[in-house]
Amino acid sequence: MNVKGTIMEVLGIEMQELTENRVVGTMPVNEATHQPFGLLHGGASVVLAETVASIGTWNLIDQDNELAVGLEINANHIRGKKSGIVTAVATPLHKGRTTMVWDIKITDEDEKLICVSRCTVAIVKKNRE
Repeated sequence: MNVKGTIMEVLGIEMQELTENRVVGTMPVNEATHQPFGLLHGGASVVLAETVASIGTWNLIDQDNELAVGLEINANHIRGKKSGIVTAVATPLHKGRTTMVWDIKITDEDEKLICVSRCTVAIVKKNRE
């Protein structure tokens, strides 16, 4: 997986763990991920959540012939964060042939809940036009 030049590189998202039943990624909370008032931008949290869900799906599909693409995502932003690192842990709720649904919890260094999200990822053929 090449993250060079992607939103993962821009926001500093790094994958820490990738298994069939758990995906863990981290993201710094800094100027690149802040909203104008100096807090973690909710959109950055959503990017992190969709990233771990999409990579989790990608890990479970035929990577030569299929792609994983976000279909739907929701997020509840529980607590603000000014600096440090947030960690997203994604676990699959449904592993289907054409979609997968993931539960994502984003926490800070003290394991305080920052955001909860659910993401549905579509599985599509690579040669689709």
